Amino acid sequence: MPRHPRVAASVESMPGSVYSALAHRLATHPGETYPLHVGDTWMEPAEGCRMGDLSVAEHPGMHRYATPQGLPRLLELAAARIGERSGSPCTPAQVLVATGATGALGAIAGALIEDGDEVLLAAPYWPLISGIVRSFHGRPVPVPLIGEAGSAAAAVELFESRRSDRTIAIYLNTPNNPTGALMPGERLRSLDEWATRHDLWILADEVYEDYVYSGEHVYLRSMAPERTFSVHSFSKAYGMAGNRCGYLAGPPEVMGELRKVSTHTFYSAPTAAQLAGIRALEGIADAWLAAAVERYRELGRAAAARLGVAPPGGSTFLFLDVADRLDERGLEGFLEDCVDEGLFLAPGPSFGPYPTHVRLCFTSVEPQRVARGVDVLARLLGR
Repeated sequence: MPRHPRVAASVESMPGSVYSALAHRLATHPGETYPLHVGDTWMEPAEGCRMGDLSVAEHPGMHRYATPQGLPRLLELAAARIGERSGSPCTPAQVLVATGATGALGAIAGALIEDGDEVLLAAPYWPLISGIVRSFHGRPVPVPLIGEAGSAAAAVELFESRRSDRTIAIYLNTPNNPTGALMPGERLRSLDEWATRHDLWILADEVYEDYVYSGEHVYLRSMAPERTFSVHSFSKAYGMAGNRCGYLAGPPEVMGELRKVSTHTFYSAPTAAQLAGIRALEGIADAWLAAAVERYRELGRAAAARLGVAPPGGSTFLFLDVADRLDERGLEGFLEDCVDEGLFLAPGPSFGPYPTHVRLCFTSVEPQRVARGVDVLARLLGR
């Protein structure tokens, strides 16, 4: 019982930093730095979608609270986009605008999880999902897929081996952060069928849906809309991470419960951020997005070629196994060596049971600086 001075054990067990415990050294490093540890972009949003493009004269009340569910126009646009892309009809009543994908997944977790319930996380996974599940007193259960799931049947077997009577949901992130891989449609369909057999919810994290360089992104909502929550983000799609705005769609009969959680946590997403999102979905940012996809594709391929690994199929990341360069200090020692040269990477254990992996984001700073950082990593890896 966490009486004073204790706090909840579920929070005590969470790491304080998931992207780099060494990030505090950024400010004091003597020389150029290469902060490739956080998933972001050096690009400013499209003209017309920036905070400086919005005015009180045009949008009276833009500094007031928005309605908790989201601005009506944004709900309408988001529902139309989700329905068109997934092929499964979606109404504004099925959409919740949130404080980024993080707030969206928190609202889902708060509505679904009871104390001790388990959520199976396809690993490697986006790091914050584990903490979100813990924050609502659930238990995240990693299901490692790298090198283990060579087929759809094998993936289902891995999930089944970790299912228990307390399992309530599965979390799937595709295009994937941190690997850049797209989960094949056959595998998604098999997992959907398995989840349906066991009455499980499906959390579909699709924030990198617009950044697909090879293959095809398959929307889980198209298979089982009655049990699927699809999560989307302006942060990744349109370079608006600082705006904190995203949205989700879910089954109509439970959306009221999600809105209870969102109302009692973040209340509403920032109004100005929603106005910028409306402009993006109305088409003003289409050219920006098309250019970003091509630029990111080139950057990902260049970074992968320099490091001698396969290019990413999507997202903005590479996930590398550096086991052959680790000494008795382990991964922590390797990351220290990187930081000594100004290079900051995210540690593999943040993404699941990957004690010898690192993740880099090839869009986090301007391309020339990323290239110099990748050169540092290649040299440290002897490549």
